[in-house]
Amino acid sequence: MLLEEFNALPEGEAQAFVRACADVPWWATAVAAARPYRSVAALRAYAHEEAMAWGPGDVERALADHPRIGEKGRGATAALSAREQAGVDPADAEVAARLADGNARYEERFGRVFLVRAAGRSSREILTLLEQRLTHDRTTEARVTAGQLREIADLRLAQLVTATAVDPVDDADDDLADLDDTSVTPVAAPLAEPVG
Repeated sequence: MLLEEFNALPEGEAQAFVRACADVPWWATAVAAARPYRSVAALRAYAHEEAMAWGPGDVERALADHPRIGEKGRGATAALSAREQAGVDPADAEVAARLADGNARYEERFGRVFLVRAAGRSSREILTLLEQRLTHDRTTEARVTAGQLREIADLRLAQLVTATAVDPVDDADDDLADLDDTSVTPVAAPLAEPVG
């Protein structure tokens, strides 16, 4: 959907659209209410800034719609999850078995599904992250899980809303690495060189 189309959606449709990125109702309401956005980068920055306030209940609610790594999803975001997990190779039986075992140990330890931004990661990379995160204490893991959920929401928003021809997305703003877990710093536009 083009940014101009997102800006023009009725409020309820815009909220539902944003909730497909992360099922956090107040966040979707805030992101939809802040329209119109001048650019996709502004939309993503605002959504990220608001997501920094997600509490444990918000994260738990959003996790309810996420499948285990290596499993097919159900619900509103199943197609998005399948695309994001495209790097998980079900034909690699050893890694698939280790992911299933790790998922079970994670759920037993933390009481929730293991969530990782799977997009762009291989099965082995995800397995390494899973094994590393099994060593976390509950507080650290809650913070990491919320960060992963923010990354997933940002990537989904970037996939679902595209810039118009007159509103290109700045590549610097396109990288979630420019956003840290504590603040959103606007990327300043370069100053024009004086003429003559």
